[in-house]
Order: sequence, then C-alpha cells, then structure tokens
Amino acid sequence: MHELGVDAVLCSVGADLPYLAGYEAMPLERLTMLVVRANAEAYLVVPRLEAPRVGPLEEVELIAYGETDDPVAVVAGLVGNARGLAIGDHTWARFVIDLQRQLPGRGWSRASEVVGPLRAVKDAAEIEALGAAAHAVDEIAGEMRERPFAGRTELDVHREIADRIVERGHERVNFAIVGSGPNGASPHHDASDRVIEPGDVVVCDFGGTMRGYCSDITRVFSIGEPPAEVRDAYEVLREAQEAAVVAATVGTPCEDVDAAARRIIDAAGLGARFIHRTGHGIGLDAHEDPYIVAGNTTPLVAGHAFSIEPGVYFEGRFGLRLEDIVVATPDGPERLNLAPRELAIVE
Repeated sequence: MHELGVDAVLCSVGADLPYLAGYEAMPLERLTMLVVRANAEAYLVVPRLEAPRVGPLEEVELIAYGETDDPVAVVAGLVGNARGLAIGDHTWARFVIDLQRQLPGRGWSRASEVVGPLRAVKDAAEIEALGAAAHAVDEIAGEMRERPFAGRTELDVHREIADRIVERGHERVNFAIVGSGPNGASPHHDASDRVIEPGDVVVCDFGGTMRGYCSDITRVFSIGEPPAEVRDAYEVLREAQEAAVVAATVGTPCEDVDAAARRIIDAAGLGARFIHRTGHGIGLDAHEDPYIVAGNTTPLVAGHAFSIEPGVYFEGRFGLRLEDIVVATPDGPERLNLAPRELAIVE
C-alpha cells in the first residue's frame, strides 16, 4: 500500500476478502466491506444479521450495522481522511458510486493492484490445498474413462461429474463443461440435452472449490476409435501442452510460456483454431493472476500457480483441449494434475 500510494483498501464480495480476513461475504444487497488502512487498522463492516457467520477474526475489528443504518456512511467514517483508496474489483457498482459520492476528491484505484500480486504467489499451505483439489478431480477424470458416454445427454454427464466433485470433498462445483461433437468447438459450452453419439469427441472441463481453493482440469473423450484427423490434432495438442509446461520456469515471462504452446500449434497449421490464452492463474478464484497470454511480460516466480490449457476448435464439428494446473518452483515446473493425458476412448 505504501509503495502504491494507497491509504486504504476496501474489499467487498470476491476472493480478496477471505484472503485478507478469512471471511467470505454473501453476495447480498446489504454491504459487507473490509477496510484496511495503511496504518494497519482494519475493520470488517457487516450487516448485523450476518455477524454470527463471521467467526473469530485476527487483528480485524468487527462492526455490525442495523437495518436502518447507512453502511456506506459507516465505511466512509472509517476511511476518514485517507486520500488514496483502492476498491475491490468485484464491489457492486451501487456501492462504488455511493462511496464516491460520500468521499469526494479522493483518488481511486483497483484493490487488485495491491492484493493481486500477494495472492498470485502461493505459500506452501496454499499449494498443498491446490494439490488436494487437483488430485480429487484427477480421480474423477480417471473414473470417467471407464464410464459410458454414448446414448447419454450432455446434461446427464454434467450432473454425474458435478456429483463426483462434491463426493470427492469439494464444497461446491464451479463448473462442469461437457461439450460433445460440434458443441465441443465452443470452449465454454453450457451442457445441453444433446445426446452423445458414437463417433463424437467430448470435451470435459470441470472444477470446484475445496478447502477454499479451486480445481480445474480438462480431458477429452472419444466415443469409439477417433478418426485420424482427431488423433493427429490431439497429438499436436499434447506436444504443445508439454512444451508450455516445460517452459514454465521461474523467471520466464508469462507470454513466453504462451508462445511455447502456440509455436507448435502454428507449425501444425492449426494456429487459427487456437482462439484463447494458454492459461490463467488459480487459487481462491478459478481465474486470477498470473495470466499466461501474449503481452503479459510478468516473469514467473516460485509459487505462481496456473493452468496450461491449449485448445483447438473446429467449428460445427468438434473441439479439443488439454488442461493441467502447474506450479512454478525453484526446481522447475510441477504439475498438480496427474490424470492420464492421452485421448480417452470410451463407449
């Protein structure tokens, strides 16, 4: 905060709040806000009816307001004469506007500029939590290799994966993408009532939150023996992913890791079909810094955790994507996901 000229950080809904204070706010119309001042004073402002959820706080004073109180005025009073204010990226616009009205003449910035670099570098306990979540979805990816797909709807497979995520110890399911046949060419396809047919290629991308930290894995399933085009394209994808993982060493700029995957896909003539970044950071949020994308010159440091997930998409026909979570360490990149990466052939 001192380095950036920030006098107070204001965090509402979103992962910055639990990261700093250990409390996750419900996304209510009632304001919850953590106020952290550069002089080390910290206050958590919550609706009185939410106070029992908070639990013990360390070095943070709890302030509960009533139904007829003005929580924005409460926060403004705690901010006091602080001039440089950094507000949480996920704070609802209604509260941002009201705070700006009650705190005129202040400088405003994003709290992610302060908290993002801290959250991006995981400590040993955070990496352990990410590893446990990764291993849980590894088990699911392995189990699905033995499950039938043909004749089932995408929604049916989606529900099975979602149930297994919870059964494996996750508190919640964040997503369970099941894209079959032409739907697999849409990277963020919503599972539908389309019936999976023999000859389809199915992209399954799924993850949840476990002990507060996220999992995220993608594996591809072929219903019966795939044609040569699918098999060849998938082998290019495996080579590209491996190259990006190997490149993800401490000190390497994020954009160079992206380029490592992209070069191989480009050389195979599939570059136009790789339509997204190579990866994203992961932690309390499924997507956070650092982003593995062209233009991001941030060098990897030990403790950065991120996905490596190149993909190629054939519109109207099929899609392919392969994703693992990787941690940069002093000894080199470490994969947290260990589920088989070869194309799964299922019934």
